[in-house]
Amino acid sequence: MLSYSEVLPKKVVLIDGVPHEVLSSWVFRKQMRKPVNQTKLRNLINGSTIEMTFHQADKIEEADLDKRVIKFIYARNDEYWFMDPKNPKDRFPLSEDLLGTVGQYLKQDTLVDAVVFEERVIKISIPIKVDLKVTEAPPNIRGNTAQGGNKVVTLETGATAQVPMFINQGDVLRINTETGEYTERVGKS
Repeated sequence: MLSYSEVLPKKVVLIDGVPHEVLSSWVFRKQMRKPVNQTKLRNLINGSTIEMTFHQADKIEEADLDKRVIKFIYARNDEYWFMDPKNPKDRFPLSEDLLGTVGQYLKQDTLVDAVVFEERVIKISIPIKVDLKVTEAPPNIRGNTAQGGNKVVTLETGATAQVPMFINQGDVLRINTETGEYTERVGKS
């Protein structure tokens, strides 16, 4: 059980039996009243956010989450198929809604961490930076780099990214999966 002041960002608490991740918290005191913790919580099952205030007398239950490693196999029709690396027969799909934007950076045979609540995968986390190969890049046009321009390229997973003009087809890029931004060129074609 957590006290009201221990409900901090990145913690996962149970609200009505549903796990909620704490996005922000602010402990403050209004005039002569007792201190309270104003929080913003995201439901890990359906993704909705709520604001909740915890008082000094409140006791909040921390969610019991497990982590396990799963392997990405392939994607088809808004479903991403994964398997247990130790047991290839144990395959299961996860919806595009559950994965969010991280699904566009998954390559075949990528190992990811899954957060499990009551034997159900509720969230996956992939590395912050991944290396992806450029499959399509528009050609550079002479004279258009005076301002240090950018162009949009397509990566091997189908995702697109804004990159500098010197990037060509076949280059390997390091992409930040949280922001979707290009960070550096790892290999040249």
